Amino acid sequence: MTGLKDLLKKKDRITKEAQNEKPTNLNVPEFTFLRTTTETEEVIQPPDYPGDEKKGSRESEGRKEHRRTLGFRRSSGAVSSKDLTASRGSLECEDAGDEKGTKTLPVRPKNERRLSDRLHLGARARSKSSELVSAHIPEDLPEAPDSVAVPSIILDGTVESKEEAKAATLKKEALWEKRATILASSNPLLESEEQRRQLQNQHAPQLPTTRDRSQSTISDQAGDENILEAIRLHENGDLTLSTQMFGRLANPKGANNALSQVLYGLALRHGWGIPPEPEKAIHYLSLAASNSAAVEQAALEAGMTKGGAAKGELVLAIFELANCFRHGWGVKKDPLAARQYYETAANLGDVDAMDEAAWCFVEGFGGAKDKFRAAQYLRLAEGKGHKAVGNSWIWKEKYNSK
Repeated sequence: MTGLKDLLKKKDRITKEAQNEKPTNLNVPEFTFLRTTTETEEVIQPPDYPGDEKKGSRESEGRKEHRRTLGFRRSSGAVSSKDLTASRGSLECEDAGDEKGTKTLPVRPKNERRLSDRLHLGARARSKSSELVSAHIPEDLPEAPDSVAVPSIILDGTVESKEEAKAATLKKEALWEKRATILASSNPLLESEEQRRQLQNQHAPQLPTTRDRSQSTISDQAGDENILEAIRLHENGDLTLSTQMFGRLANPKGANNALSQVLYGLALRHGWGIPPEPEKAIHYLSLAASNSAAVEQAALEAGMTKGGAAKGELVLAIFELANCFRHGWGVKKDPLAARQYYETAANLGDVDAMDEAAWCFVEGFGGAKDKFRAAQYLRLAEGKGHKAVGNSWIWKEKYNSK
């Protein structure tokens, strides 16, 4: 019964406290509602009802709004829009009803130079963040020549004759091919691989090789027949045997065939009959580009404006390397390199590269947006027979050559 007695005593105590006007133990809690931002705080007052106790002017009436620090100090440049419109470069009280009478921090006049500008820090920081840098673009790469997509204009404003325009186009293509040879020959991916091999050869016995890497093959009857057979096997679904043939022909210590290196690189990248090896794939694509560039460089030095025997392989390799840089296949994504490689392949006649280069200029991938240049590449692609639905905008007058 002891427990029951205690319960009854508790009930009596609660009853007595409830009958008193001012309870001693059961105090009613009070709530304060606030509307806050990162800088201000406002007390929200509930509506009054008859019989409610009125607290005079309510404590928060006198401080309807005040600054909040949220535990952090405000920086010298952090001011509210109200302060900016009220006064610039002056000290003034915050609000007439502010209890503390605090003052806003001084605002830098509009025509005054920033401290970062005085120390030349702003431009340096902006340049680092805005300029695109690529480790896959040679530092000594010359500026891109005029695009083949833009026809030449005679000084008097009249369009050149067909013969003159064709000669100018060939000249531009030769410049772009020279640019392609520089890109392919100075590929850091291939250079790092060559350095690794040289280190291995220093610690390994020198063995005779059947063919030096610099002596690449581009086209011979036996090699062409093997490549055609490998392509036939691929199209018939025998991907494993086809890829094995591509690998034998692509071996830099064997046939060292540039076209097979492109095809073997694609097989490694996409897993045609073998497990995908993206890093190894981009090595073979770089190898194909380098081998083709060596042949084309010799052709350019001999005065061949239309390109040499390896132009097709060079363009294929450049385009596929651009895809690797764009999608991050076997290498970290590199928008700038992708755009440079796409544009190079496009100016050497690759229709797919024309579409991709136009996409880069429309989307601003790897550089600034430029719909004029995008329209020129899409026009060039249509001239090659590749007409896409929804590209009628490229024929607007504002995209005509200037």
